[in-house]
Amino acid sequence: MPKMTQTQLEELVNDISISYFSKPFTDDVSFNSRLRTTGGRYIPSKRKIELNPKYLDELEEEFHGIIKHELCHYHLHIEGKGYQHRDPEFRALLKQTNSPRHCQPLPSMNRKVKYVYHCTACGQVYHRMRSMKTSKYRCGKCGGKISG
Repeated sequence: MPKMTQTQLEELVNDISISYFSKPFTDDVSFNSRLRTTGGRYIPSKRKIELNPKYLDELEEEFHGIIKHELCHYHLHIEGKGYQHRDPEFRALLKQTNSPRHCQPLPSMNRKVKYVYHCTACGQVYHRMRSMKTSKYRCGKCGGKISG
């Protein structure tokens, strides 16, 4: 679980909003541990920001950047301007507030290669997460046999 309470999270988001945007954040913010490939998201229909708690645990400095990014979506949406990634207003606000466009992948998500196979004819190397039945497959480069 994150090392931050709901009240502390609300205060942090409001502080960042006031310091970078000179506007308070008055809507909902919460942790969503089901987020896997993103640091956070803004839901316009609910006017809610959801943040990935793993970023707070593993990359705390990146977490503040994610909050700024989501606040860019939020404030532009409230003002009725273009708040999506492709909109020029959004990109300009990202630059103005020095917010990241994308977040770094989590260190815990970097998977290690478990299996290394190679072609007996040309030496092509294949890195795999799962084991494979080498008699079923051939080298994609030369058609030779693969061995593990």
